[in-house]
Amino acid sequence: MADRPYVFFELTNSLCSQCLGKVEGKILFQEGAVYMHKRCPEHGPERVLLSTDEAFYQLQRQFLKPGQLPKHFNTETKWGCPYDCGLCPDHEQHSCLTLVEVTDHCNLSCPVCYAESSPRRPNHRSLQQVEAMLDAVVANEGEPDVVQISGGEPTIHPQIDEILKAAKRRPIKHLMLNTNGLRIAADPAFAEQLAGYAPGFEVYLQFDSLEEKPHQVLRGERLLERKLKAIERLNELDISTTLVVTLKKGLNDHEIGKLVDFALTQRAVRGITLQPVQHAGRTEGFDPAIHRLTLGETRQKLLAQSQVFSPEDVLPVPCHPDCLAMAYALKVGGQVVPLTGAIGKDVLLKGAGNTITYEKIEPVKRRLYELFATNHSPESSTLSLNQLLCCLPKIESPTELSYRNVFRLIIMQFMDAHSFDVRSVKRSCVHIVHPDGRIIPFDTFNLFYRDRREEVWRTARVPRAS
Repeated sequence: MADRPYVFFELTNSLCSQCLGKVEGKILFQEGAVYMHKRCPEHGPERVLLSTDEAFYQLQRQFLKPGQLPKHFNTETKWGCPYDCGLCPDHEQHSCLTLVEVTDHCNLSCPVCYAESSPRRPNHRSLQQVEAMLDAVVANEGEPDVVQISGGEPTIHPQIDEILKAAKRRPIKHLMLNTNGLRIAADPAFAEQLAGYAPGFEVYLQFDSLEEKPHQVLRGERLLERKLKAIERLNELDISTTLVVTLKKGLNDHEIGKLVDFALTQRAVRGITLQPVQHAGRTEGFDPAIHRLTLGETRQKLLAQSQVFSPEDVLPVPCHPDCLAMAYALKVGGQVVPLTGAIGKDVLLKGAGNTITYEKIEPVKRRLYELFATNHSPESSTLSLNQLLCCLPKIESPTELSYRNVFRLIIMQFMDAHSFDVRSVKRSCVHIVHPDGRIIPFDTFNLFYRDRREEVWRTARVPRAS
C-alpha cells in the first residue's frame, strides 16, 4: 500500500483567495516545507506555501501564551471569524500595536501599498475624528503599548502636529510615526519638531533597500538619496527610529544581512522590521506564486546572510508566533552581542572600560518566555534596559543601559487571502482602528474592512458556514 507524499499535520479554516468564502485548509509537511491545501466549491483547489522551514514551523507551535483581554469588545460574534471584526469576544489577543490611519493621501504612488494610498486620494481625517480613534484605542487598552500614526503619508496631514500632541496627551506607552521619510529629508524644521516628542516617541521609517532598483519597483521612484538624507537627519537629532523593509522575493531579499548591518551602524536606529509583501491592496507586479516570502524563509535568509544573529537568537513571539519572530541585541562600545541566545551564558560584553556579564542576569534564562510575551512595548529612550524589556531584572553594571543600547529585529508576516488561517488570525495583536472606532486585525482589515470592501462583500454574499 503506497504512502501519501506528505504528512498531514492539522486542519484549519482558510479563505478562497478569489471569493473570500471560508473553506477548510489542510496543513501538510512535504520535503521540509509546509503547505496549505484548500478547495472552494466554486473556484476549485489551491496549494499555498506557508513555510520553507518545517522545523521552525513546528517550533512556532511551542511558543504560545494565554491571550490578554482588552478592557471591552467592540462587536458581537455573529457570523464567525473573520466576518465579525472587531474586536469581537472570539478574538484571542488584545492590541499590542495599533495603527491609527489619519489620511488616505500620499506623496508617492507606490506600486506596492496595502492601503492603496496615492496623491489621487486627497482625504484627510479631521482632528476630531483622529482623536475619537485614539480614544477608542485607549478605551480598549487603558494604557496602549504601541500606537502608530499612519496613513497614507501622515506627515503631509495639515494637522500632523496637533495629531501627535493629541496622542502624547493620552496614556500611550510608546508612540510611533509611520512615514516614508520624504518630508523629514526635505524639511529640517519638521525633523527638529519631531525631536520634541521624545521620550516615548519613534519614527517608523520605510527603508526598503541600499540599492536603487527596489525603491523604483516598490515605490515607483528613485528614492535612495532622500531616504539616506532622512536617516542622516534622524541620526543628527538622535530621534529613535526603526527601519521597515518591505521584502519581495527576488528583488531585495538578498540584502537582508546588509540592511541589518547598516541599521546597526546608525546612531538613532533602534531596530529593523522585515516585512514580506502582503498580497492585499495595490500589489503591481507581484505574483504570489513567485514573489511570496514566508516568515520561515525570511528567517532562513537572515541567518544565512547575517554576521550577528544565529538560529537560537531569532525566536517566535508567543502572542502571535505564526506571524511574528524577534531577536534582541545589545550595542555597547562598538560591539553587538545578541541578547536572546546569549541569556544565561557566560558572555562578556566589554566597552568603554566597563564589563557587563550575563551571569548577572542568569534569572532571565528562566523568563525568556515572558520576555517574548511582553516585548511589544518599547519604552522611551531614557528608560533602562530592564524597563524596556519589561521582565528583565535590574542589571548591576557601571553603565546605565538605555534604549540607545538595545537593537531589536522583527520579522512580521501578515496573512493574505492565500495564506489565511482562522486559527492564527484569532491571535493577531497588530490592529488597525476603523474610522468608526472598531479595532480590527491588520490581516482582516486589508482583506475585508478597508474602504468600502465590507459593504461589497456583506451585500454580495452571506458568509458560508465554517
